Order: sequence, then C-alpha cells, then structure tokens
Amino acid sequence: MAQRPAVLAVLAAVAGAVVALVLGLLTFGVQATAHPHGVPLAVAVAADAPPQLKAVGDQLAGTPSDEVAWRVATPADARALLASDEVYGVLELAPGRAGVVLSGAVNPSGTQVAQQVLGGVAQSLGLKADVVTLNPASAAGRTAPLAASALLWIAGLAAGGLFTVLAKRSGPGARLLGVATATVLSVGVVVGLLRLWDSTLPLGADVLGFLALVAAAFALLQAGLFRLLGVRAMAVLGPLYLMAPAVAGQSPELLDPTYRALLWSWTPFRFSSETLRDLLQGGDVNATALWVFGVMAVVGLAVVLLPGKEAEADLADGVVDVGVDEADRLPRAERQHTA
Repeated sequence: MAQRPAVLAVLAAVAGAVVALVLGLLTFGVQATAHPHGVPLAVAVAADAPPQLKAVGDQLAGTPSDEVAWRVATPADARALLASDEVYGVLELAPGRAGVVLSGAVNPSGTQVAQQVLGGVAQSLGLKADVVTLNPASAAGRTAPLAASALLWIAGLAAGGLFTVLAKRSGPGARLLGVATATVLSVGVVVGLLRLWDSTLPLGADVLGFLALVAAAFALLQAGLFRLLGVRAMAVLGPLYLMAPAVAGQSPELLDPTYRALLWSWTPFRFSSETLRDLLQGGDVNATALWVFGVMAVVGLAVVLLPGKEAEADLADGVVDVGVDEADRLPRAERQHTA
C-alpha cells in the first residue's frame, strides 16, 4: 500500500503522455502533414486563341501530377467552375499575357495554394500574371465562417458543462430551456462580433437561420452527452473542439489522405464553415449541411428526452447515505447502540 502513490504518479504521467500524443496527432499533425493532393485548378484558353496557347493548356492538363488536377475550359466555363467551387483558381491565357482568377468564396487555404501555383506557371511561361478576385472577401469575411462555428460550439459546451456541475438533478425541461437560451445568446454573440469585425457582412435571414440551426444542433448534442455521461462528456466534447477547427480550416486537398478520410469527412465544423462561407458570398444553403445539423439536433433531443436516470455530475459530488435518522439526526447504527 505504501507504493500506491508512486504507482499512481507513474500511471498519471503515462496518461498525460497518451493525451499529448493523441492531441498532437489530431491537431498539430494536421498542419505538420499538410501538402497538396490533387488541388483542382483550371486553365482557360479562348476558342479563337492561337494554337500555341491551346497547346499550353493541353500540356498542363496532360502532365501527370499528384499535387494539381488541371481542367481545360473556355474562360466563361472556367469562371463558372470557380463560382461553383469545383476549382480553386483559373489561369486565363491570352497572347502576351495571363490572368490568375481567384474567388473569395473558396476556402482561403485553397486560394493561397491556387495563387502560388498559377502564378508560378505564368512566370514559367514568361508571362506577367494579373490577379483578379471574384467576390472578394475581407479578412473578417475569411475568418468568420470557421470562427462562428467554433464560437457556437464553445458557447454550448460551456453552458452545458456549467449546468451539469451546478444542477445535480435536473429534468429534460430544464436542459431544453438551457439549450434554447444558449442558442439565442450564442447566435447573438456571434452576430455582434461579426458586425464589430466587418459591418458590411451580409447577415440576412438565411445566415441567421443557419447560425441558429448550427447552434441548436451543437447545444442539443452536447446536452445529450452531458445527460448520459455527466461532466465526463468533456473528455469527448473538448477534443472535438481542439481537432475539428484545425481540420475544417484546411481545404481537403491539402490534408494528408488519412486525416481527410478519418476526420475531415465527418466533422460537423466543415459543413458549418463551408456553408457559412457560401452564404456570406451570396450563395445558397448546402442541403447536405441541413441534413447533418438536422440529424444532430434530433439525436441530441432524443437523448435528452430519453427516460431513465441521469448521470451524476461528478462522483466526488455524490452524497453518501450514512443512514441519518430524521428524528434525532443521529446515524441509525449509533442510535441502536445507545439504546
């Protein structure tokens, strides 16, 4: 028994190392292994362009590359591909000049890579490239989609965790009231911050409605886990916040294929950030995102309403029954002994 503290110290150190390893793989590992894999780009050559320019486009498209996936199109078609996020940038070739066309609606990390690659290609051809940005986004506009998603998650997480600690016993009605309040207040905070950062951002009914859906889905899912696990749910919800923004902030073509398959493919942060980016640029709501957050909300609501005993907030907070007699406030065993 004398060695038990030493054993616990070693076990705690091992647990800390394991946590550091897992979080390192899931967070910093995303940036450390980032590398282009099939970044979609287009080269645009007019139909009446000289044959040598058309040959350049065909040569680019026919060159095997793991980093870039080229598409050859007319300038109008290439810009349509850019508008629909099917490519991250367009290299428009014309006699004696070149143009690099980008879009503010594309993930900033993808835009940055596209500009570097397209500018390098134009330079290798001996052409000076003029950069044109369609639907330009301010610094706040580029930051807002991911920032809003993360802040909505944090608001629901803090509210749900604090409620679980303070309310040792609670019914579904109280939790749902907390979810509704957290949803309204967190959306208000996000909207206020976006207005503060850039008052020109279009925060119409579509943006506000989608923010409310995301906030409600996050809060309901978190409330369901807190209801099942108590504060132990933080061990699941906390790492999700740490790793998801790091993954969702990158274009999928820049992620290591393993991270792309195991994390990016399912993280809800990417659906919220991508859809918000489209909405802020005048686009439409992604139907897939509506399904994702709708299902999250329904599952969370079902767990909150599930009949059964609610998890303890913390084992340390549990009340130990010592058999106190209501008549004389003495433990029953002691009362019987004195008799």
